Amino acid sequence: MVNQQPVRPLRRSTLGEDVYETLKVLVLEHTLTPGDRINIDALARDLAVSPTPIREALARLEADGLVRKRPLVGYTVSPLLTRAEFTHMFEMRSLLEAAAARYAAERASDTLRAAISAEAATTVDTDDGDPEGWHWHAAFTTLDARFHELVATAAGNPLLADGIARLHAHLHLHRRYFPYAETGTTGAEHQRIADAIRVGAPAAAEAAMRDHLDRARDRHLPAFE
Repeated sequence: MVNQQPVRPLRRSTLGEDVYETLKVLVLEHTLTPGDRINIDALARDLAVSPTPIREALARLEADGLVRKRPLVGYTVSPLLTRAEFTHMFEMRSLLEAAAARYAAERASDTLRAAISAEAATTVDTDDGDPEGWHWHAAFTTLDARFHELVATAAGNPLLADGIARLHAHLHLHRRYFPYAETGTTGAEHQRIADAIRVGAPAAAEAAMRDHLDRARDRHLPAFE
């Protein structure tokens, strides 16, 4: 169920969080593939835990939008979005995240402005021991998500930040199809957003975020072909 490699038993002191993070990785890396029915007992055996922390982790993943619970079926991994749904998701991201960038430029503390700038400047090196690039890809998408989360946090509106986080769950399911050759372009776009936030330029931050999301959507769309 959980790939061919043996699974290391989890530490009891942080069991609930470890199970949640482990299942999240399995979903995002498509070891548990979109649409799959999740076998709780099999996961419990593979992870050497009782079914209880598995169920608790699945409830959290359901709140994240990464799994769904259906009557008489149980939990399944959320399916990938269709092209139309993907476009709709980016339309919502543009509305919410462009506003978040504007608010961040107006409201962010000096500490958050510095953190956003530092995150935009961070890069992920390729790993010679990772020939297929999966660990590098995961690190890059984590970095990308962290940048957007920081901007949302800096906006100073928890409801706005929560809405953005929920939309990102759908995007994370598609991360294996991200055009990783464009990581440099993504980094440059993040830098423009960060620069506008750092100097307190709301209109420029909003425009830079909207431009970034329009370009990001266009970079993803060929995967649907």
